[in-house]
Amino acid sequence: MSLQKIAPSVKLGKDVKIFDFVNLYGCEIGDGSKIGTFVEIQKNASVGKNCKISTHTFICEGVVIEDNVFVGHGVMFTNDLFPRATNPDGSPQSESDWKVIETVVKKGASIGSNATIICGIVIGENALVGAGSVVTKDVPPNTIVAGVPARVIKQI
Repeated sequence: MSLQKIAPSVKLGKDVKIFDFVNLYGCEIGDGSKIGTFVEIQKNASVGKNCKISTHTFICEGVVIEDNVFVGHGVMFTNDLFPRATNPDGSPQSESDWKVIETVVKKGASIGSNATIICGIVIGENALVGAGSVVTKDVPPNTIVAGVPARVIKQI
């Protein structure tokens, strides 16, 4: 019995460690990265080399995570600023009814547990996002942000 759902469309680098109860499809994961239990990574998302993606994290389409990034437990990424289930006429929305908005997490950044990352932003190199933060704006490199909404705490 398989405890992982890894689609054939997934591109895995060397020495990737994947724990049980994951759902991966159409994504790319770089060499040496670790994917924790209960993680979903959707199509057209990428995780760089030597990253740690902790349990219960959701990485949606359009998210680019560069090398050496830490993502804490229960981190949620978004890819739509105005999500809707239906169109104005009441018909169900499909992929053709909205546009994916990309988010980039630069090399060496760390995102604390239970943070929510709103789409369309860049989290800079070596930046640190505090646990529980809601990130709505770009995070400069070498900066600590925290809060709801996340604000600059200090430079590192």
